[in-house]
Amino acid sequence: MSRRHPSIFEPATLVFGLALAVLGSIIGIQLLTRVGITPNSSVIAAILALTVARIPLAVLRPFASLERQNLMQTVISGATFGGANALLLPMGILWLVGKPELVLPMFAGALVALALDAVILYRVFDSPAYPAAALWPSGVATAEVLIAGDQGGRRAGLLTAGAVAGGVGQFLGIPMDIFGVCWIGNVWALTMFALGLLARAYAPDVVGMELGERFVPHGVMIGAGLVALVQMGMMVGRRRGSAEAAASARPGTTVSPEAFGRALGGGFFAFMGVATLLAVVSGVAGEMPLGQLALFVCFAAVAALVSELIVGVSAMHAGWFPAFATALIFLVLGMLLGFPSTPLALLAGFTAATGPAFADMGYDLKAGWILRGRGADPAYEAEGRRQQLYAELLGFAVAAVFVLVVHTRYFAADLLPPVDRVYAATIAAGASPELAWSLLVWAVPGALIQMVGGSSRQLGILFATGLLIVSASAGWTALVALAARGVLLRRFGKEAEAPMYVAAGGFIAGSALTGFGTAAWRAR
Repeated sequence: MSRRHPSIFEPATLVFGLALAVLGSIIGIQLLTRVGITPNSSVIAAILALTVARIPLAVLRPFASLERQNLMQTVISGATFGGANALLLPMGILWLVGKPELVLPMFAGALVALALDAVILYRVFDSPAYPAAALWPSGVATAEVLIAGDQGGRRAGLLTAGAVAGGVGQFLGIPMDIFGVCWIGNVWALTMFALGLLARAYAPDVVGMELGERFVPHGVMIGAGLVALVQMGMMVGRRRGSAEAAASARPGTTVSPEAFGRALGGGFFAFMGVATLLAVVSGVAGEMPLGQLALFVCFAAVAALVSELIVGVSAMHAGWFPAFATALIFLVLGMLLGFPSTPLALLAGFTAATGPAFADMGYDLKAGWILRGRGADPAYEAEGRRQQLYAELLGFAVAAVFVLVVHTRYFAADLLPPVDRVYAATIAAGASPELAWSLLVWAVPGALIQMVGGSSRQLGILFATGLLIVSASAGWTALVALAARGVLLRRFGKEAEAPMYVAAGGFIAGSALTGFGTAAWRAR
C-alpha cells in the first residue's frame, strides 16, 4: 500500500504555512521595490523549517518530516515570487503610465494568470520538455539543505563547506549560484549561457556597440524562442510508440507528449479568456477596432504562454530566468503591431505575470521529487505534487491579499519595481522601422543556434538568456566552474559526481542566503 503524503491543510501545517506566506509576501515586495530583486526564499524557508523541527514541543514534532518541510518552502516561495513579481509589478506599470483606475483590473488579470501559470507547470512537470530529472538548480539546493539537516554526517559537512564558500564568494562579488549550477547542468547549454554573458559585457569594447540598445538580445531570443516552440510542437506531434518517439523520449518521465500538448492547448485558451475579460473590464476593447482587438487577445495569450515556456527552459537549465526581459520582448513586438499605449501596458503586465511562478514552482517540485525518492513510488509522487500545488496556490492567495492592502501606500510613496519604469519608458518611446529591422536580423542567428543544439540542449535560448543579462563576472565564473568540473571528472571519474552535486547545492544555498542578507541590509 502506498504511503500517505502530508497535507498542507493539516491544522499545524496550515497555520505555519500561512505565517511563512505573510513573511514571504513582505520579503518579496520590500526587496523588489527597494532593491529591484526578488530573493530565493525557498532556502530561507528550508532553514526555518529545520529550525522549527528541532524545537522540543510536541506540536512541532511533525515538522521533522522532510515532506512537510518541502510544503513549507513551497508556500513561502510562492508568496515571495507571486506577490512581488507577478502581482505588484504588473500593477505598477499601469500606475506609471497614468492609468491608476486600471490598477485593480490589472491585479485581477495578473492573479488569474499567476494561478494558470502554476497549474500549467504542475501539468507539464516531468514531461520530455520539462523532466523532473533535469537541473532545476534552486530545487536541488533546497533539497540538499533539507536532506543534510535530516541526515547530518559527511553530507552535512560537505554541504556546509559549500555554503560557506558560496556565502564568502557572493559577499566578495562572485556569483556562486552560477558556480554551483555549472557543476550540475548540461555543459553545452551552460557554455552558451556563459558566452552570452561575456558577449553582452564586452561588446562595447570589442565592437563598439551596446547590444541592449540595439535590441540584439531580444532579436536572438525571438529567433531561438520560435525554433524552440517548433521543437516542442514536433515533440507533441509524435505518436506514442513510434520509433522516433521512443528514440527521443527521456527515461522516467511521467507526462506523455500528448498530455503535454493538452496542457499547453488548455493553457492557451485559458489565457485567451483572461485576456478577453481584461480587455473588456479595463475598457481598452473600446479603443481598438474589432480586428485589432481580436489580434490583441490572441497575441496576449501567445505572449503569456510563450513567455512562461522560455522562462521555464532558462530556469531549468541555467537557474537564471529572463522573465522581465521576456515581457519586454513581447511589449516591443506589441508596439510593432500598432497596439495603443494602454493595451500595451496591460500586455506588458499580463506577460510579466507569467513566467516567474512557472520557474519557481519548477524548483519547488524538483526539491519535492528528490525528497520523495525521485519518483520511485508513482502514487506517492503524484500526491506530493498535488499537495505542493495547493501549497503554491495558498502562498499566492496570501500574497494577493497583502498586495491588495498595501499597493496604494507603496505606489503613493513612489516605491515601484525599477523594471516598471523601463516598461513605461519603452511604451512612451514608441516603435520605429529600425527596431523592427534589428529584431528581424538578429532573430536569424538565434534560430540557427537553437536548431543546431536541438531541444535537449536549448543552446539558443541559453545564449539569448546570457545576452539579456549584464554581468561579466557571471560569465567568467561559469567558465571557471565548467573547467573545474571537467578537471575533477577527468581526475576522479563518475565517483566525483555525487559529492560535487552536494557541494553545488551548498554553493547555491550560501549564495542565496548571503544575497538575501545583503539585499535586506540595503533595503532596511
